[in-house]
Amino acid sequence: MKTYSSGLREWALLAAAVLLGACAAVPADRPAASAVAAPQPLQRLDIAPDPRQRDLIANLLAGELALVDADAATAAQRYADAAQASEDPAIAEQATHIAIAGRQWEAAHAALLRWQALHGDEVGVRQARAMLALHAGADDAAFLDLAWLVRRPGGSGWRAVSQALLGAENKTAAGLMFERLLRGEGAKPDNTVQAVDLGNDAQVWIAVGQIAMRLDRGDIAKTLAQRAIERFHTPETYAWAAQVKIGAGDKDGARKLFADALRSAKSAPGAAGREDNARLRVAYAALLGDLGDYAQASAVLAEGPQNDRVYAARAAYLAHGDAKANRAQIETLYRQVLAESQPRPPMRLLLLGQLSELAERSADALKWYAEVGEGEDEWFDAQQRTAILLHATGRAADAMSLLHELEARVADEAKSLGEVFLLEAELSGGKGKSPADAIAVYDRGLQALPDDTRLLYARALACESADRVDDAIRDLRRVLELKPDNADALNALGYTLADRTDKKTEALALIEKALKLKPGEPAIIDSMGWVQYRLGNLEAAVEQLRSAYAKQRDPEIAAHLGEVLWVSGRKDEARQVWEEGRKKDAGNKVLLETIKRLAS
Repeated sequence: MKTYSSGLREWALLAAAVLLGACAAVPADRPAASAVAAPQPLQRLDIAPDPRQRDLIANLLAGELALVDADAATAAQRYADAAQASEDPAIAEQATHIAIAGRQWEAAHAALLRWQALHGDEVGVRQARAMLALHAGADDAAFLDLAWLVRRPGGSGWRAVSQALLGAENKTAAGLMFERLLRGEGAKPDNTVQAVDLGNDAQVWIAVGQIAMRLDRGDIAKTLAQRAIERFHTPETYAWAAQVKIGAGDKDGARKLFADALRSAKSAPGAAGREDNARLRVAYAALLGDLGDYAQASAVLAEGPQNDRVYAARAAYLAHGDAKANRAQIETLYRQVLAESQPRPPMRLLLLGQLSELAERSADALKWYAEVGEGEDEWFDAQQRTAILLHATGRAADAMSLLHELEARVADEAKSLGEVFLLEAELSGGKGKSPADAIAVYDRGLQALPDDTRLLYARALACESADRVDDAIRDLRRVLELKPDNADALNALGYTLADRTDKKTEALALIEKALKLKPGEPAIIDSMGWVQYRLGNLEAAVEQLRSAYAKQRDPEIAAHLGEVLWVSGRKDEARQVWEEGRKKDAGNKVLLETIKRLAS
């Protein structure tokens, strides 16, 4: 939604002050005219304030205050009233947008009529009129305005069409309207989709394809992407087609299209070709990373021009993968970064330290981290990595001393201070240690930062691990008071309630909300499967847990899936899943306890 310009708000406030000042400047006990000196020129000329102007200012101010208070109905009505008192089409336009955004349809209609009467921008008027028609179910009226926008030169009207359709309340109707627009005016419903010529700008084709994806018209997006490739043969069209493949779950097809896109970019001349090549490599590497092929993702980035950011991305992919298997690539990257010209900027020093860690050269890593100056942006990260390395090499007391110094240094920076407490708690309550030590650090951190949701969430997980279930639930509920749409907290609370209490119905509602916020997230799907199991819905539980396990071969998900299969009588399959989980992490606590409880 557009907002009214700050300049106009200042003008309105100034004008109101002038009017009020003019009223205050007239003395209540003014003497009779005969008792004063002869009047000066113009002294007897009274200029009465224009009531319409006064109403305009009052309504604009009231509308602004209502927006601040998130009072959509009042804001829409006040702006609509202001539009009636003004000859400025910009005010009527703003009133229309505010009313539509607030779903105040009557006020929107009144403001739009005023906007039209003042000869407002035709593209904006037609877009708003189409949005109102879509809301009213007047599809034919909406189509007339949207079709006019589609026919704008160079595809410029598709942006307005996109906003109108994607803002519609009825997504089904919006999708059908989109198909109708692509078929063209007068076409029958069974005509081939996309009879309308989208022109010679590949960006327009991509933009229209994106509308199709957001309206759940994947088949149309796929058709548009294929036709765009055939028509333009540009790297961007190959890349877009690859994104469509990813959306359809065809990651192998996307990988092939990205390879085609890179070949196309290589043959493109000049700086534009090099820029396309760089963008495509980043997108292709991201896809390979999603597929878990981290070494290949790093290799794709290694082929193009290099700088510190590209080096950092390559290192990040290698860090996600198997460090031992990727050792040769890590060494190659380390030598490349080391060979770059000096002096070395702080970002490169930090990267050299991280690469040294990956290569298991702790002494070298500590040396590089120490070279990052205290005044640099990377200094804080270097200090944290130093603490981790000191702790990992048996110098726990030095690590804790460094973290305590760091707490004092960043005491006035809430974000950084919270991160120090989180790291200290992680090192204090690490593998083989009691969660009570970590909880003590979280307690200290929350004394300094009482409403830090990161610390509350982490303490909740530690409390649950220590069987302090009520404390865990209390902290998670507090996180949700502060951040009601925190999907991770919703999921953690839902799982805890399902697993450790009898509040299964509330647990299901929490996990459903989390899944809406993060659809496709394996951990949340796992929780959905677990709450279904706790509710006694075994088949639904198996379906959800299989889905989660297919997305992420996590040993804890394996424990859950195996348990539901075991209870369902499919014991051989359960053992197979557990064995796969053990190969991933032979020491996973949840997996080992599940196997001991059921299969020993």
